[in-house]
Amino acid sequence: MHTANEPTTKERTTNEPLRREWTGFRRPGRLIAMTAAALVVLTFGLLYAFGNHASCDGPCPAEPIGPDGSLVNDQFSFLHRDLGESGSITVRMTSMTGTITYPPPDHDQIVPGLVPWAKAGIIIKDGVQQGSSYAALMLTGSHGVRMQYDYRHDVAGNDGGVSATSPRWLRLTRSGDTITGYESADGERWAKVGTAKLSGLPRTVQVGLFATSPGDLTLRPVGLGGATEEVRFTQAGAVFDNVGLQGAAATGGWSKDAVGEMNRTDWEKYHKASGAVEENGTFTVTGTGDIGPAVSEGAGRPVERTLGGLALGLVIVLVVAVRFVTSEYRRMPARAVPVTRRTLMAKAVVVGGVTFVTGLLAVGVVVPVGVAVLKGNGISVIDVSALTGARVVLGTAAVLALAAVLALALGALLRRAWLAILVAVLTIVVPYVMTSFPLLADGLSQWLLRVTPAAGFAVQQTLTEHPQVVAHYAPSAGYFPLPWWGGIAVLCAYAVMLLGLALRRLPQGGERAERPADWR
Repeated sequence: MHTANEPTTKERTTNEPLRREWTGFRRPGRLIAMTAAALVVLTFGLLYAFGNHASCDGPCPAEPIGPDGSLVNDQFSFLHRDLGESGSITVRMTSMTGTITYPPPDHDQIVPGLVPWAKAGIIIKDGVQQGSSYAALMLTGSHGVRMQYDYRHDVAGNDGGVSATSPRWLRLTRSGDTITGYESADGERWAKVGTAKLSGLPRTVQVGLFATSPGDLTLRPVGLGGATEEVRFTQAGAVFDNVGLQGAAATGGWSKDAVGEMNRTDWEKYHKASGAVEENGTFTVTGTGDIGPAVSEGAGRPVERTLGGLALGLVIVLVVAVRFVTSEYRRMPARAVPVTRRTLMAKAVVVGGVTFVTGLLAVGVVVPVGVAVLKGNGISVIDVSALTGARVVLGTAAVLALAAVLALALGALLRRAWLAILVAVLTIVVPYVMTSFPLLADGLSQWLLRVTPAAGFAVQQTLTEHPQVVAHYAPSAGYFPLPWWGGIAVLCAYAVMLLGLALRRLPQGGERAERPADWR
């Protein structure tokens, strides 16, 4: 008979393997190795943070922040005037042309052409300050008519271009906080493109014509099929007439402004000056830049850049996990059974738990501290929500734990430490490292991060791909092919499969076989 505080026979049978394996794991060598793994992650992350400083002479200009608090691009030529709480602007667009510098770095040749997301049209905006709320109806270089608002939202209209013989009519209407866009081929029959709700618009906003054109992204081959980015300067211009305004201020005329800097770079001196010209009721607006989410590293460092030491720390974790099980087979008779299913499961719980706590402490310190240091050094960092930050920290710790369990299973299956470590490193660490740099072709990098256990590192991704923004959406730039939960699922599937195979090879056994006297 047992008392209420005494463990039952079942509890003793369940807890004894865990206590035994925890006691075995606490050997000084293993604890030192796990401490070293954490210190590697911390050291590399802090060295990266302290070693990066802004290159501006004096305080760097603040990056534009959109209505939702995220970094944005907001640069364009703007011909505008005041608009009240209700009203509209209607224009006919008869031409859209552009130029591209070619080739860099000499910029001695300019070719005509529009990049796919060059933009020109009409816009209603909360002032001329960068990052303010807006809704725009535009024609693009290759994506037809679009209505875009508050940087992240994009609604498609009709396809096609524009010419003097095939003009496009555009209209934006305002009713309080609601902006609606319409398009027409003849100015008589109108089709609704979309509606935007811009909360908090002031009574008086700015309405007018705009033009902008983002840099032309090209990829230069490097490594084993990889590529690095090269950006060419581009410019777009459009011609408007039949401009009609309702609800505009009765006094005052058009104002010409550049939202963001214009005509100040060396590239721009080879092009027509950006701005707006009016002649006999015809308006020509020329500009460069972009209006949309900021996705390039120049617009901010992602927080996961502070995890540069993770790969080396992971190698240490894998070695510890493999040796935790293969050490059981050293100095044992050939027919001995030093590991049973129950002991392997206990080892998996211990090594996974210790690795998770180690990763949580290391990543939980280096990410917030590294971000704070980078910001203190004048480096812009892409802000993430508290929920996303928690996902990066907890998810990375979970990936390390799953990788440790996977390595443990490999050790139990192969029973040779060097072979199990080699397989673990080749399938987890090598794909992660190789795809972090522009060494492999984008397609190969994406394939590796879909089918190998390294897919789990998608949990670190904080960047978002935006179809309306041209960028190098590749693993080397921080874009994983799977969502974070999909990557975790792939890694988890590998760990469960290998652990299951290892368990099938082992006897059930409640206790280990008797160890010989010379075992240690």
